[in-house]
Amino acid sequence: MSLANNIGFNFDNTYLSLPQKLFEKCLPTVVAEPRLVIFNKALAKELGLNSENISEEEIAAYLSGNKIMEGSQPIAQAYAGHQFGHFNMLGDGRAILLGEHVTPQNKRFDIQLKGPGPTPYSRNGDGRATLSSMLREYIISEAMQALGIPTTRSLAVVASGEEVHREYTHEGGVLTRIAASHIRVGTFEFVRRFNDLETFKTFVNYTIQRHYPEVMNTENPPLELFKAVMEKQITLIVNWMRVGFIHGVMNTDNMSISGETIDYGPCAFMNAYHSQTVFSSIDRSGRYAFGNQVVIAKWNLTRFAETLLVLIHSDSDKAIEMVQEVLQTFIPKFEEQWLRMMRNKLGLMTEEENDEKLISTLLLWMQDRGADYINTFNALEYEEFLNDAVYQNNEFKSWYELWRKRRESENSKASFELMRKTNPVVIPRNHRLEEALQTAAHENDLSLLNELLAAVSDPYQFKKEFAKYQNPPEDGGKGYKTYCGT
Repeated sequence: MSLANNIGFNFDNTYLSLPQKLFEKCLPTVVAEPRLVIFNKALAKELGLNSENISEEEIAAYLSGNKIMEGSQPIAQAYAGHQFGHFNMLGDGRAILLGEHVTPQNKRFDIQLKGPGPTPYSRNGDGRATLSSMLREYIISEAMQALGIPTTRSLAVVASGEEVHREYTHEGGVLTRIAASHIRVGTFEFVRRFNDLETFKTFVNYTIQRHYPEVMNTENPPLELFKAVMEKQITLIVNWMRVGFIHGVMNTDNMSISGETIDYGPCAFMNAYHSQTVFSSIDRSGRYAFGNQVVIAKWNLTRFAETLLVLIHSDSDKAIEMVQEVLQTFIPKFEEQWLRMMRNKLGLMTEEENDEKLISTLLLWMQDRGADYINTFNALEYEEFLNDAVYQNNEFKSWYELWRKRRESENSKASFELMRKTNPVVIPRNHRLEEALQTAAHENDLSLLNELLAAVSDPYQFKKEFAKYQNPPEDGGKGYKTYCGT
């Protein structure tokens, strides 16, 4: 495997300064015929990369792992995690961190290849990913970015030219993922449980300096770190719920310390509203259902807090008391942000006592009627949506009149502007996403995929040419299942 000049990556490798128990050096496995399927030119420009003066073949060689870029020191990171509530030792089983790219604006991002072959943490897995699943992450992560939701990004997808065996045989793919970092709650669990205290202190200090340097000089940096991460997670979950996003596998190894959405495995977007909507084929109990995501976020944060107790106070009872005091604010903070978000969705710029009842009445009606979550809020803004048969009943009409009366005290123009920047018109509808992936991964036809990307890249604008992407499937998506891809 040759070392090559990079395509503008300015690599640093600060994670390698940590004790070596936290990672393993390893190289990607060479693939047969790397082929660039999709490349995010806008993101490349943001990162300051020199992608214009290099061929697609060279980009594919670099971003498949066939060539190692200058300055890159590839590693697989160790971490653990509570998966569906059960603790497991994990690690990057099908991902390799190439290094940290420092942009011309001095911003630092992890550059990770997902699906580049086995690592020391693969646990008998092949370390590969399917082309379809990597394209799926590309589309959804870029849609989340356009929706204004904190997320990892996707720079490119490369087809490997090799077969990957899952329930069927697929072509392999490698995704280049861009993240603030890949430090997870599960990383803290691994370092605390399987390493000495000095190693844990070193790791915590590294995380603070990288992500939350503002807490370094506070009276209790570990406690302030916990508070900061909790605030980021509350904001993230509220944003997920704003657009009907269901992560699908909120294990502690899939909760990023930076507050980004990470790991787009069995995720999906809700069509007909129901608080217990689940799409993941492995979530048989509904643990990670739409309405449970806030409860799970708090559960995961509690696991995070447990790792920090030893650094928060030398007296364990006092440390627990201090953490519990913070955790007790989680639900009130979430409810405050959620209520503000829902007011925004309804164009309510002021606060009134009966707002919660107005919101809950609408959600219950949607759940009883199987009304589409996204389009119901659009119906309040666009008459084309309001003409749907589902809204032609007395129960909705009664609620609608209450809502109109409530908005009489609002500035009408400003109210609608608020709604239109809060409520997306287009999301990656599951059935449209599957259509695009089928033609792209199995027929080598990117036309539908590119059209879908164009539609979700400007999600708050009503455009007639993208009308089909605003419509749910005829059956409401009943029976739709998503899979983790491993």
